[in-house]
Formats: sequence, C-alpha cells, structure tokens
Amino acid sequence: MPAAVQVWDAVLRWADLPWAAPLTIPRTLESMRLFRVIVPVLDIDQAATFYSALLGNRGERVTSGRHYFDCEGMLLACLDSLADGDSQASPPNTGHCYISTNEQLDAVRERAILAGAKPDPKRGDITVQPWGERSFYARDPWGNPFAIVEAGTEYVGGEFNWPG
Repeated sequence: MPAAVQVWDAVLRWADLPWAAPLTIPRTLESMRLFRVIVPVLDIDQAATFYSALLGNRGERVTSGRHYFDCEGMLLACLDSLADGDSQASPPNTGHCYISTNEQLDAVRERAILAGAKPDPKRGDITVQPWGERSFYARDPWGNPFAIVEAGTEYVGGEFNWPG
C-alpha cells in the first residue's frame, strides 16, 4: 500500500470545551516517524565516550556540540548547547529515553554503570515491569533518565492488566 494512501481521519476535541470545534487531521500510512531524540549534555567529549560505551558504537561528531548515534534508524543526539554556540546550557531531559537491546541486560547494565550511569533507586535493578518489559532504569552523568529494555519484551501498545 503506498504511503500516500489515507488510512484514517483522527478527530481531536479539546476536552469538551464549548468553544473548541473538532479538528480533523488526515493521517496517511507512514506519514510521520520519530527520527531523532536530543539528549542534553554539558561535555560533548565525555558524552561521546559515555554513549559510545553504553550503545556499543562510536557515533559521529556532526558539529562542535553535537554527537549522533544511529540506533537502527533513530538518532540519539547528544547536544552540548554551549559547545554548539548557545549562550545557555540545556537542562537534562525529564522523560526517559527507552533503548532496546539484543545484548544480555546484565552485561549492558554493568557497562552502563562502569561508564558513569547512576541506577535509578527504585527501578535500577533488572526486573520485569508490570507491562511486560524486562529492563533497568538509570541516569546518564548529566541527569538524563533512560531505560534499557530487553529486545522482544518491548511494550508497544495495547491493553495490559495493571497489577493491584
């Protein structure tokens, strides 16, 4: 099926507010995809070293303050705003970056910690999450939260029964 074929129309409503009219947005197959996630850092060289160790690839320096890692078509982009010419450093991300791996989680967790990751106090050990993912959670040396998930256990949508 060609990408330009319309698959559905989404109707969005603003929480039933009386002044909000429905907005119809045509959606097409493969019309959008997430291709880059920015990870703010304070030292681009240290970030390249950390993420090279974590991800198992050297990545590519694309500017004086940007180092990109290709994660199977999705770019994890380390950004040192000051080294890239901005007047202020960017704060750490508040939401987790989820990374899937085919490697043994024990080995990846150990490598992450040796590289400088700080395991999350509550979810830093490898465990199976209520939604079925086998994973661990940590923060990089700049405070950006991430999770490493065992390939094949990724939750990608659909119903699940929350325990309790």
